[in-house]
Amino acid sequence: MTGPLVLGIETSCDETGIGIVRGRQLLSNTIASSMDEHARYGGVVPEVAARAHLEALQPSIERALAEADVTLDELDAIAVTSGPGLAGALMVGVGAAKGLAVSLGKPLYAVNHLVGHIAADILTSDDRATAPLEYPTIALLVSGGHTSLLHVRDLTTDVELLGETVDDAAGEAFDKVARLLGLPYPGGPQIDKVAADGDPKAIRFPRGLSKASDMAKHRYDFSFSGLKTAVARWVERAQSLRQAQGPNATALPVADVAASFREAVIDVLVTKALAACADRGVPRLLLGGGVIANRRLREVALERAAAAGVAVRIPPLSLCTDNGAMIAGLAAELIASGRGPSTLAFGADSTLPVTEIQVSPA
Repeated sequence: MTGPLVLGIETSCDETGIGIVRGRQLLSNTIASSMDEHARYGGVVPEVAARAHLEALQPSIERALAEADVTLDELDAIAVTSGPGLAGALMVGVGAAKGLAVSLGKPLYAVNHLVGHIAADILTSDDRATAPLEYPTIALLVSGGHTSLLHVRDLTTDVELLGETVDDAAGEAFDKVARLLGLPYPGGPQIDKVAADGDPKAIRFPRGLSKASDMAKHRYDFSFSGLKTAVARWVERAQSLRQAQGPNATALPVADVAASFREAVIDVLVTKALAACADRGVPRLLLGGGVIANRRLREVALERAAAAGVAVRIPPLSLCTDNGAMIAGLAAELIASGRGPSTLAFGADSTLPVTEIQVSPA
């Protein structure tokens, strides 16, 4: 194995991710999730997430080092997510990374969380070999906090934001609709499970920012707030009808609602991603982010992309959710391209633009 040995720290939301790579070789991917602590609130609570990161960081680092069979002294560099994400959660990771880098005398690379999701796709392991990422590529990143469409000309120097969510991200919409349907948090896996028994064509829910009048300004942007409201109104009307029917009323068709909602989200995501591929003349699409774990989304994307002559790349599901390995991998690519480390002047930036791949370079 060749390349720099890098430890990456990711604390942008509710998962404490510690990853270790040597170049593009994945050595360790340790994740401690505080999801169960947030479940009682039906969503991520920033203060709870930050405290959970504080408690999980040291044991997570120790587990990652043991799994990779390396010591802190052997590391060539430390990498950390500077943003975007929850400010308090980011601060925990940034503070830990700075302390670790200074105490060890190692260079520190502060990188972009969203670009890290792209870097996840280039990592290899003993049971996974991958071809080099070809440029340019269109990247669709879908998670609880972000829905972004990117034009990637070079992973370390040139990432263009084509569009993003103007309100709820796709993952947030899944969580909110799951709550409407009485399903537990997190909503994505629950809706995916229930929708398996439903009819995706049972209810025609709206496709946000997909009308002809939206195309000029929002061709690549996403909006799921209106869809969430449409589901809420449909459920309200159905419940009112059931009350009027009395004890003989049929049960609320939860599976059909879940399947129809899921299909509306997927239709918008895939349609806009493939439109970007066609408009930019790029026959490649990379999918990333935790929502890519949705089985139906992967199926539709692969089917429609194949029909359009577009090749699709999807990282292993273990690397789609937030993780430290993708952060270490991005830093390793920066090092390999000759980029120097970041200074200690950077901080947590909850709204870091995707075009800022490395923060505060020397």
